[in-house]
Amino acid sequence: MTRPTPVLTALALALALALSACSKGGKPEDAKATATPTAPLLLAPEDLREVGQSGLIGAPVITGAIQPARRADLRAEVAAVVLQVAKDNGERVRAGDLIIRLDPTAIRDSLTSADEALRAAQQSFEQTERVLARQRTLNQQGMISTQALEDAEVRRNAAQSELAAARARVVTARQQVTRTEVRAPFDGVVSERKISVGDTVQIGRELIKVIDPGSMRFEGQISADRLGELKVGQPVAFRINGFGDAEFRGRLARIDASANATTRQVEVVAEFDDRAKAPQVAGLYAEGRVESNERRALVLAEGSIQRQGDAAVVWKVDGDRLRKVSVTLGERDERRGEMVITSGLKSGDRVLRAPTGNLVDGAAVQRVGAGAAAASGVTTASK
Repeated sequence: MTRPTPVLTALALALALALSACSKGGKPEDAKATATPTAPLLLAPEDLREVGQSGLIGAPVITGAIQPARRADLRAEVAAVVLQVAKDNGERVRAGDLIIRLDPTAIRDSLTSADEALRAAQQSFEQTERVLARQRTLNQQGMISTQALEDAEVRRNAAQSELAAARARVVTARQQVTRTEVRAPFDGVVSERKISVGDTVQIGRELIKVIDPGSMRFEGQISADRLGELKVGQPVAFRINGFGDAEFRGRLARIDASANATTRQVEVVAEFDDRAKAPQVAGLYAEGRVESNERRALVLAEGSIQRQGDAAVVWKVDGDRLRKVSVTLGERDERRGEMVITSGLKSGDRVLRAPTGNLVDGAAVQRVGAGAAAASGVTTASK
């Protein structure tokens, strides 16, 4: 058999090595791409939640509504027909502004009659005064008896009384005329209009309500069983229907001295710490709790906690890294959806608001501006 030459052997070996390199390797740029590190997670402020302390776990619950401290139910003081409604619901008014005008025709007729009666009473009084003066002169001259003088004084006194009554009737009639114009008692907003032009109103009928939006407060009820835990000045944290998860803070300003005989609840009032942040709409449902220093605990919203069997973990942002932290849970606040954290975190720690299942312990994170990242907190930076 003929043996292969050394040149052919070397060529075959080189070809084999080349084929092996092609099968195992690849393009240089592919190797470079494989070595590129994972892009960091983009985290916006809305992706994070700060761990804080709360004194609301197990604290007394207040339910009620947001109501203005200054409110006026304006009612008809005269019976008349509505001629004009100058302000409607939601419109602002200044103290003294005309809101409703009633028909003053009949009342003006009464005023005219009262003026005429006053004029007649004034003339009658002046006449009796002149008669009395003459009677006194004649009595001093001995030309009339004392009885005649006394009769003149009686007539003068009666005319004087009638004059006073006539003046009072004129004042009353003028007041009635002014009551046909319903004006704002203070600066505020019209909250509820109950009449329209053409309506006939009777004395005492409710016409319109005016409130002062700057005097809003939380008026609620609390179980009489928890009355011993309350005192004026205690902090109150509450949420208002229509404002989502926004939390408002205030302080107990008043605790009623008696409980409702039917519900056994006590009326309480809490003033806003910052009136500028108070809603400008009255009647909104609100619910809160009276905060107590004796009940303070570290709490975290349940949505930030992941369950893994009997264990619970959260994803904590530690500098520029994401850390998986095991936590021990305590009592749950059913109303607020919060859990007491007994170990694993400290106040001020920042964790993912809504973690997902594809997170990696130790992953790099990058902070971005509000709205720039996904709410799940797992958006990656582009290459």
